[in-house]
Amino acid sequence: MPLQELSASLHNCQRCKLAKLGRTQVVFGTGNPTASIMFVGEAPGSNEDQKGEPFVGAAGKLLDKLLESAGLSRAQVYIANVIKCRPPNNRDPEPDEVETCKPFLLQQIEMIQPKLVCTLGNWATQTILGKKVPITKVKASAIKLERFVVFPLLHPAAALHQGNLLETLHEDFKKLRAYLDRMDAPVTQAIPAAAAAPTPSPATQPQLDLFGS
Repeated sequence: MPLQELSASLHNCQRCKLAKLGRTQVVFGTGNPTASIMFVGEAPGSNEDQKGEPFVGAAGKLLDKLLESAGLSRAQVYIANVIKCRPPNNRDPEPDEVETCKPFLLQQIEMIQPKLVCTLGNWATQTILGKKVPITKVKASAIKLERFVVFPLLHPAAALHQGNLLETLHEDFKKLRAYLDRMDAPVTQAIPAAAAAPTPSPATQPQLDLFGS
């Protein structure tokens, strides 16, 4: 598969300085390669760096619970990060690192073709939207781009560091579920006026019972 080929091509990536700053391995992404929903985080942490999969530490366990609360599972979605290598001491990604890795994230999105991309935190949201926008201003809202819809969410790690954000994150995943339900709802086409059935005359109008049936 093309996604597997891209992953293999990045196996020992040396394109940016992170390759020489202590990373153990490239963390490409995991999940359903034909998922309609994709989650994008910031960067691998120490657990992800060791295992080679995104979101497998404490933040990953919280993400699993949040997915479950929204009626989702890892098997249904695809999960990746903006950058594929762990920054030293889990520092923020630097601009040159983001610019180096961004094309590979965009290729992942192009190959998976999700309808919805849920960005987790500021870095992922700003990278996908291509502009500086605080996550608190756009979280839990649907932003339509040319090929997919972006649904920004707080990063689970933020809720672990600031317990007061945990309830907000749960509420935002409820909003995600509600949005998914609207996406899946069938479209009811209006009947043209000319084709509409004539209104029964008063003599033939059926009498409604208490339940409107």
